[in-house]
Amino acid sequence: MTTKPGAIIIDGHVQGLANTRALGREGIPVVIVDKGKKCLARYSKYCRAFYHCPEYQSDELADFLIALSIKHGMINWIVLPSNDHAVHTLARNKGRLSPYLKIITESLATIEKIINKDRFLDLARSIGVAFPKTRYLRSSNDPQVKELNYPVLTKGKNGLTFFKKCRKKAFLAENESQLLEQLLQLNKSVPIGETFTQELVPDDGQNKTESFTAFSIKGEIKAHWTGVKLREHPLRFGTATFCKSVDGSHLLPHGAKILRALDYTGVCEIEFIKDPRDNEYKLIEMNARTWLWVGLAINCGVNYSLMIYEYFNNDSMKTFPSDYRKDKYWRNLLVDVPYALQGMLLKKVSLKDLLPKKKTVSAIFNLNDPCPFLRFLTLVFFLKKERT
Repeated sequence: MTTKPGAIIIDGHVQGLANTRALGREGIPVVIVDKGKKCLARYSKYCRAFYHCPEYQSDELADFLIALSIKHGMINWIVLPSNDHAVHTLARNKGRLSPYLKIITESLATIEKIINKDRFLDLARSIGVAFPKTRYLRSSNDPQVKELNYPVLTKGKNGLTFFKKCRKKAFLAENESQLLEQLLQLNKSVPIGETFTQELVPDDGQNKTESFTAFSIKGEIKAHWTGVKLREHPLRFGTATFCKSVDGSHLLPHGAKILRALDYTGVCEIEFIKDPRDNEYKLIEMNARTWLWVGLAINCGVNYSLMIYEYFNNDSMKTFPSDYRKDKYWRNLLVDVPYALQGMLLKKVSLKDLLPKKKTVSAIFNLNDPCPFLRFLTLVFFLKKERT
């Protein structure tokens, strides 16, 4: 295909598109592999080729990548996953993939510490990073139910398995009776012992989910960026639709502790929320990959995909950014508008919140690379219904 090493991006939705553009603008060859017909990055002018791949959670994906690299001369290309299932598959198969491709994804042992929420929270506890009060219930009759302050969220210890079986990331219970009813229903799909229940951090109208993101090598942070979710869908505990770049110095110590404890190499997103009861930032979760709105970080001067590329391909990497632009916005317009209107009806979003903001980055539209947006217009209703 080319003598210059390139990048294989797995899952070409919004973040895959952002990473494609970030690398393509640097003259780096980019190939997209995706399992479905809803891929946007394949229509980017920076996409050299597109290949339909097996399911992300299947070991067949690893077989596919090895065969692809050999057949098309992509030996030693980097692989950037945009999906948690793909992350786990790459981690499971890292040993046999590494002779052919450059895999930034951490070892399976490390990924399991992140994906398995009970292990991740145990790690947080051991290094002094706060998180919401959590109980591991054994049954619907567990006496620990009486110890909780409501409302609470019930999630799966393994988020990938939980979502696949329940089609939701979490279940909100406003009181004890609702929790007990949920546990009985959940037990039909997921054993209660495979879940955990956390007290919900109160919403004071100002405390939004903040994402501390970083590129680190052996637990040492080389670059970091922080953004806040201003709107999401569903209205709580959802996927970002409107976000803002903010100063992240208050989260840096927490993020540094976690990455040192994991001896982590690569890019990650770690979510926190401020608890108004004690003004302490509480840990929510960590993603061992770039995240949906990584395009905002790139636009603010923190190009994580390029850092990964240079980590594998340059003996002396470029200087990492010591700062980044704040107060820039990111918006997935066609998804944000209907949920914002819903928020207005519930008096959680004001008309002022909907007014256009200066320095706003579009999630998909780019005047110099318009085809992905045009394709998105034809898929938006299909995506809204079926995208996970």
